[in-house]
Amino acid sequence: MLKLTELAPMETTPDDVVTLPYESRQKCRLLSKTDSGTRIGLFLPRGQVLRPGLVLTGSDHYRVRVDAAPEPLSVVRTEDALQFARACYHLGNRHVSLQILPGELRFLTDHVLDSMLEGLGLLVTHEVWPFEPEQGAYHGHGH
Repeated sequence: MLKLTELAPMETTPDDVVTLPYESRQKCRLLSKTDSGTRIGLFLPRGQVLRPGLVLTGSDHYRVRVDAAPEPLSVVRTEDALQFARACYHLGNRHVSLQILPGELRFLTDHVLDSMLEGLGLLVTHEVWPFEPEQGAYHGHGH
């Protein structure tokens, strides 16, 4: 098993790729396999979400790029700024991880949240995409 313990410089060319869902990309300790089948163990500092494109390495200098796996998502699209703000407010009030795009919100599928948004007059669809939510207002500020 390869032990990955640190981030490599961003311009590093990877030897392999590991594709992980969002839940796994939040973990600092994880056993997994690369896309080519190599067994790896993540032993990273706490408090870091693995963003797609990051390259991990260890003492053997084998480099593994992180990719985001496609996941079932609830998707809300609206050009109505007030409806968009309401949706963000109510989802944020429930501490839901959100991917915010122009006129579009994505979150891990949850039928209770879908119903809440439909009750606000929004249309919720379901799609499968890599999930890359916002990092949060205090990310990187020592809080």
